[in-house]
Amino acid sequence: MNNWQRILSVARRELRIIRNRPLYFMGSVGVIAFCAIFFLTFLHGGLPDDIPIGIVDEDRSSTSRIFCQQLDATQLGKVVTYGSFSSAREDMTRGKIAAVCVIPEGMNENIQAFKQPKITFYINGLYFVSGALAWKDLLTMVNMTNGAVQREILRAKGFNDSQIMGMIRPIDIDTHQIGNVTTNYNYYLTGILLPGILEMIVILVLIYSLGAELKFGTSRHLMDTAGHSIITALWGKLLVWTIIFSVIGFIIIMLLYHWCHFPISGSIFNMFIAIFLIVIASEAIGIFILELLPVPRLALSVGALYSVLGLSLSGFTLPLEAMPPYIQGLAVMFPLRHYYLFHVQEVIFGAGFVGWWKEVIHLLLFLFVPLAGLNRLKKVYIHQNFPKE
Repeated sequence: MNNWQRILSVARRELRIIRNRPLYFMGSVGVIAFCAIFFLTFLHGGLPDDIPIGIVDEDRSSTSRIFCQQLDATQLGKVVTYGSFSSAREDMTRGKIAAVCVIPEGMNENIQAFKQPKITFYINGLYFVSGALAWKDLLTMVNMTNGAVQREILRAKGFNDSQIMGMIRPIDIDTHQIGNVTTNYNYYLTGILLPGILEMIVILVLIYSLGAELKFGTSRHLMDTAGHSIITALWGKLLVWTIIFSVIGFIIIMLLYHWCHFPISGSIFNMFIAIFLIVIASEAIGIFILELLPVPRLALSVGALYSVLGLSLSGFTLPLEAMPPYIQGLAVMFPLRHYYLFHVQEVIFGAGFVGWWKEVIHLLLFLFVPLAGLNRLKKVYIHQNFPKE
């Protein structure tokens, strides 16, 4: 039996194991399907809307009523009126509202007297997205109200609208949101979250697949099937799992950029390259973790921690440049960081090969990481000298 036949024998053996253990199917296809449905439906509208904002109107003037009506008319905010601050504060601590806005008594009179009334905001920072959007909505409405008051005063002094706008807003801002014109959270988050979850699934499922040989005492049978070659054993297992994970990855790319019409400036076929590269790089990381810790329980814990850190250090939520220098250096150890840079160059800028060829090299370098521990894994598979619990 030649080496290729042994690889096919290991692959057929792996297919039988997958068929007899539904956990593999649920842990790979089931998890990614659930996450795709969850994120694509949860962020279907692009931005959360009708965020409940509590208003305590102590002024009860025409100005305060107009402020509340305009705030309620925005897409983000939904006004909930309270008679006292204590009741609004209680609802905010219970999570029923995202923010409280207190309009002080005598606000309209102070405006007419050219004094400076203070509108107080209380933002629930525990809910980051809703709190930040409520803050943005309230701040926008206060600025608009402030501009409207100044406009009426300047009109009374005889200035025309062109002069008034020059005084109220002397500098006009021309904003261009490249790659996400509508500020759609779905485009921004899901495009990286799903590949990041796929990376986590690849690492954990592969660790479990390799570790199960130790846990159930079947590693010697695997080595016999592979002709006592650890490379042949890994090739046989990876042949099956690489095809499975790559198909899942290709479906994710088709789902995002073809069926859901996520904006992409470059080519969807280049994103197929990116998702394939992160799959094989993640497989290499999974093998290496099991080589270092040939105890399935510990290896799975380390793999989960590594995957979660990859999501944090990829740079798509917080720019890597804003992190401490030593953290920036650690980020290169995670495949998702390089996938994100590939994604930026291809999806947002459409730079093509010139923009992402370095990230291809970085992802391919991960394939050499498991070579350091192959002999250790072979000895563990043969001798099975490890704690099984």
